[in-house]
Amino acid sequence: MPKQSQSDLLKKVRQIDIKSRKVVTELLGGEYKSVFKGRGMEFDEVREYMPGDEVRTIDWNVTARTGKTFVKRFIEEREQALFFLVDMSASGIFGSAGKSKNEVAAELCGLLAFSAIKNSDKVGLIIFTDEVELFIAPDKGQIHVLHIIRAILAFEPRGKGTCIACALDYLGKMVKNKCVTFLISDFQDSEYEKQLKLAAIHYDLIAISVTDPRELELPNAGLVELTDAESGEQILVDTASTTARKNFNIAAQARRLELKALLSRLNIDQIDVRTDRDYVHDLVRFFQSRDRRQTL
Repeated sequence: MPKQSQSDLLKKVRQIDIKSRKVVTELLGGEYKSVFKGRGMEFDEVREYMPGDEVRTIDWNVTARTGKTFVKRFIEEREQALFFLVDMSASGIFGSAGKSKNEVAAELCGLLAFSAIKNSDKVGLIIFTDEVELFIAPDKGQIHVLHIIRAILAFEPRGKGTCIACALDYLGKMVKNKCVTFLISDFQDSEYEKQLKLAAIHYDLIAISVTDPRELELPNAGLVELTDAESGEQILVDTASTTARKNFNIAAQARRLELKALLSRLNIDQIDVRTDRDYVHDLVRFFQSRDRRQTL
């Protein structure tokens, strides 16, 4: 992400903070809690039996000792960890619709992180390029979430490439307990299926693919020099050619379908996000769809 002044950085952090709080309060807070359950139920207290209580919750020891019927009350053991694996490779700098893919990633993390802490969950972060470059241990609280958002927005990567396998391997070494993990990337990488499969077994893994519209369809703009941000490779494309634009579109759609097929094969949920549309509705649709599947 291009270097920015402290005032611009703080302004962006504040904007994400305000938007996230509003969206979490109005849309995502309850959806998050219903989809990502806690680790189980833990005993809270006993109270006197009331009509409608389930017979199986009766505490027979207390009932026998007091001569009155008492039931056990349980509450959800809510606390769990949510991890973000954020791809900050050079291709994330691109953005033709007002925001770069990296900026959208930061906003997504903000929304999901505020949803997590609203429900007493911890939040952690791993930033990667062609290697893991930053690890922030999971913690609670608003200050911690703002620290994570700022870390993403201000991050200046050393590497340009993408190594999803490296990030997943690192997650496996650092995080032993089951957690909710959002892998946020444009998935311009290969040879990570093995690590993806293992991560899906050990964690509740959700893939968020971030795409810019210009990566799917070229405008008719004559001769254009296209540069691969990660490899530096350059090619000259005649975008006035209908055939060239069609071939570009076919190749882009093939990559999207290949990713979708891979995630489906491994039973990994995918949220498809674009820089030119409101991703809040994409998140809400995902939560609602997953909630319906869990209640079937």
